[in-house]
Amino acid sequence: MSAKWTAADIPDQSGRVAIVTGANSGLGYDTAALLAGKGAHVVMAVRNLDKGNEALQRIQGTHPNAQVDLQELDLSSLDNTRKAAEAIRSAYPRIDLLINNAGVMYVPSREATSDGFEMQFGTNHLGHFALTGLLLDNLIGVDGSRVVTVSSVGHRIIAKIHFDDLNWERSYNRVKAYGQSKLANLMFTYELQRRLAAKGAPTVALAAHPGFSDTELMRHLPGFIPDSLWKVVAQPAEMGALPTLRAATDPGAQGGQYYGPDGIGEAKGNPKVVASSAQSHDEAIQRRLWTVSEELTGVIFPV
Repeated sequence: MSAKWTAADIPDQSGRVAIVTGANSGLGYDTAALLAGKGAHVVMAVRNLDKGNEALQRIQGTHPNAQVDLQELDLSSLDNTRKAAEAIRSAYPRIDLLINNAGVMYVPSREATSDGFEMQFGTNHLGHFALTGLLLDNLIGVDGSRVVTVSSVGHRIIAKIHFDDLNWERSYNRVKAYGQSKLANLMFTYELQRRLAAKGAPTVALAAHPGFSDTELMRHLPGFIPDSLWKVVAQPAEMGALPTLRAATDPGAQGGQYYGPDGIGEAKGNPKVVASSAQSHDEAIQRRLWTVSEELTGVIFPV
């Protein structure tokens, strides 16, 4: 392996089934494309099937022999998430990789999911929490299987999970609401890893963040950040996808690790193991968030 981990270091993925949420654009697209190019059977789980089909065709145009399927998935709807999970469970009894990548960021005004949750918390955390719980039986028992959830340096924006107002109904702050959802992603990963290890399952849970990556997710950046400045500090989506891909494929990666860019402030660069906030490691809060998430989604994990 080279000193700097790159896409060339992704091992052969032949025979592996990878579910990638939000795979029609940005980080998800590059993640799906690189996995497919390495031989994985990739399932692109997307909200917009038209855009998903265009992305699938782009991948197959570059990799004519790639095995790529499309699955509708709207993480802002628990009903749709359940239907998607049922279809995936039936079609793919063996799942090697579940990459929880899809997300929304800095929604300008408070919006709610179809189930009444604040959009960022409901989509980024609760949607992926539910999907993972519904698919976990198809991962457990598969040697080398992994759940990789994409977080963000934005998890440091907020010091705690606001259990007294999870849905930001009293006072909406789009930046803090996003930070809470990304902190929840990390706490979910660490608690899931602990539960998997206690069960003795061969499945592991890891997290990653893309640094500052130039994707559609950035369309709602605060107005005080000019586009010209963002273009200077951001890295291309294909680089932002590398921490996720390393967490998903590096034979040396271990459960509970968190990957991000190796540059200054973890803004850009090649992937390495990075640290997350002290709050993200609070086991009591992780367990509380897990219990609340099971109650809100109605999804009970088999671990």
